[in-house]
Amino acid sequence: MKVLGIGSRIDHPEYGKGVVTNVSSKHYWVTFLENGLETIDLDADFEVIEGVEYEVDSVSFFDVERSLVKILEKWSDTHEKVAMADKWKGGKLILEPDDGTANKEIPIETFFHKIVMVRDRIRVMEQKINSSKNLDDQEKVDLQQYITRVYGSLTSFNVLFKTKSDHFVGEKSK
Repeated sequence: MKVLGIGSRIDHPEYGKGVVTNVSSKHYWVTFLENGLETIDLDADFEVIEGVEYEVDSVSFFDVERSLVKILEKWSDTHEKVAMADKWKGGKLILEPDDGTANKEIPIETFFHKIVMVRDRIRVMEQKINSSKNLDDQEKVDLQQYITRVYGSLTSFNVLFKTKSDHFVGEKSK
């Protein structure tokens, strides 16, 4: 049995005409004109309209995208999208000095983005501390407790987050 490559066009008796978009060791992922994406066995019954030669080291766009996302999550200092509470959208933060000089206005979205960046960078620092080979366990615990206190100092900003799971959490009282 000759394996088809990505881009091959087939006609399947149940799903109709489609294009092979991915190949695994057991299946073709085929996007069919009428039925969308389906997986079919390599030895399934179908007619080859136009075959593309399968290259053993070819990679699908899906695999490339998934790998890139994993790399970015590992090495970037930003992670998932965080939603701001709806009531703050379009709002502004007004800083009013006591010396009579002009107020400073900042869109809340800008301020929120900066708070999220701070949180993400603290998380990256936390990961680096925990995986450090140069720190002993007690130093890691001490730094982790310090980071927990930093999170506690930032809990005032939790009002900006849409979901509670995104909140800063400091030390719990006993």
